[in-house]
Amino acid sequence: MKKTSYALVVPALLLSVLVVSGCGAFRSTKEWQKAQQEAPLEIPPGLDTPSTSAALVIPDVGAGADANGNASAAPVSDGFVLTDAPDAAYRRIGELLSVGDLGKVVGHDDTAHSYQIAVNRGKPEGRPGLFRRMFGGGKNADQDAKDAPSSQGGAHSVVLSVMPSGTGSEVRAQGDADGVRRVVDALKSRMGSK
Repeated sequence: MKKTSYALVVPALLLSVLVVSGCGAFRSTKEWQKAQQEAPLEIPPGLDTPSTSAALVIPDVGAGADANGNASAAPVSDGFVLTDAPDAAYRRIGELLSVGDLGKVVGHDDTAHSYQIAVNRGKPEGRPGLFRRMFGGGKNADQDAKDAPSSQGGAHSVVLSVMPSGTGSEVRAQGDADGVRRVVDALKSRMGSK
């Protein structure tokens, strides 16, 4: 740049900084300093004041926790709708669950159209991560998938039931959040549901 441009830019920059920073320098009192406490609201005669004794109740230490101190989550319920009749949907779901990749069918009730499933914990697929695939980990990916445990620390318990819904059927899963999510997502993708 030329010296003339510096001679114009530097004073203009200094002037703009001075103008922007000097806005508050001319006020002597702040509005928040003048604030005063207002009188509390008065309840008209004939009306009751609401009880505030239970407004902030702190629960007991043991409420909502198991013996180890871990918070116990309430069972989660999720589902989807199929166009099949309940008997046909129950049969199709049974065939899909018999593959065993989601977990083990612990029990079933043909009259109530329900399955009790022990859903495997852990990764649903044995693929290595993004960086491992990008930077040479793909060479041993088959061996790594065999070495990786298919379940970690037990299984999720999920109850899957098929109920009539209009002209089709509704599939509802209830149990542990992760197990319900895995079962519902897998069945939706395999059965082409709404």
